[in-house]
Amino acid sequence: MKTQLKKIKRRAHASRRLPKGDHGGIELLLIHSVEDLGHQGDVVEVRPGFAYNYLIPQGMATLATDHHKRMVEKHRVKLQALEKVHQSNLRKKAAEISKQSITIEANATEDGHLYGSVGAADIAAALKKVDIQLKIDQIRMEGVLKELGLYTVKFRLSNEVEGELKVWVVPTVGADDQ
Repeated sequence: MKTQLKKIKRRAHASRRLPKGDHGGIELLLIHSVEDLGHQGDVVEVRPGFAYNYLIPQGMATLATDHHKRMVEKHRVKLQALEKVHQSNLRKKAAEISKQSITIEANATEDGHLYGSVGAADIAAALKKVDIQLKIDQIRMEGVLKELGLYTVKFRLSNEVEGELKVWVVPTVGADDQ
């Protein structure tokens, strides 16, 4: 009986401190801009699992209490200036990456068809070799590359910053000697 009472109290206490939105989700205040969700300082409503398993542990959001909302309003100008600087830095990085042309060696037939394929992971690894860090999910491809040649691959650093990169897929050196 006591354990059931504790569980009921715990549930009641937990539900009181969570700011609920109009649609039954949890209201969060975004600390960082999140793609397809909102910008820094926005109050958004998300499902509890997304809030507790991703946004809050990653430090991207916090609960939207009245205190937090007042603090954001007070510092909104500073936040916007910081975001503008961040976007400017991302644009510079995108311009730097767009100037690059990377070469990826792959085993191919005499007709130029690859035995395997070249995907986003291969492109990210090739960029890493020239000291450019891009995550696999930042590389936007419509499919994998299956033939030798020159390709233009898009990448996205944020909602507002995108660019293109030249990727050469060439036959592996010494493949004809086998």
